[in-house]
Amino acid sequence: MRKKLFSIAIPALFVATVMVSCKKDKPLTSESNEVTTTKEGSQFTLDTLNSKVEWKGYKVFKSENTSHFGTIRFESGDVTVKDGKLESGKFVADMNSLTSVDLKDSPEDLGKLNGHLKSGDFFEVEKFPTASYEITKVTPATEGDYNTLLDGNLTIKGITKPVQFKANVSVKNGEVSVATEPKDIKREEFGVKFQAPAENGVIKDEVTLQISVKALEKK
Repeated sequence: MRKKLFSIAIPALFVATVMVSCKKDKPLTSESNEVTTTKEGSQFTLDTLNSKVEWKGYKVFKSENTSHFGTIRFESGDVTVKDGKLESGKFVADMNSLTSVDLKDSPEDLGKLNGHLKSGDFFEVEKFPTASYEITKVTPATEGDYNTLLDGNLTIKGITKPVQFKANVSVKNGEVSVATEPKDIKREEFGVKFQAPAENGVIKDEVTLQISVKALEKK
């Protein structure tokens, strides 16, 4: 049963609080961008029903036959708009909401995968129920398919790393929408090195992460 559970496990998106080296626990060093954004401007509240993180993890090669994908819902969040432009924002994800989408028609496999991802092998959600992304800098983009560059700090299990996303940002009619690019995150850089037994296929280091949020102006 455990081998079967391993065989459907995906790589974790983020970091563990410690990693073992030479049989001694060594804490990971947190890294973060300096926050240059402000709270000056109009305040918006995250619409949690219409906001989510989409994830996708892979075995051996990136293909539809060797991947799992799903969502994580947001618990809360806020956005600030200044002079009609995005100024700042922070989004808090509910890690207990993490679920696979591709296994939704197989309740037994879905339950095993979700349970494993929430365990100590991966996110340890009982101890660390939330993760977050805080925007530290907003830069207009003039080329390509995205109109904004977002620099920010990604935090999970008490560890923070700087992550930059290309994004399309829209501010109109009392609503802010932010839709990032699908971006590969190297899980091993975050200290998440879990692997299934070799006969079940090697789990790739890269995990694709995409954020989509909407926020409504406070009245």
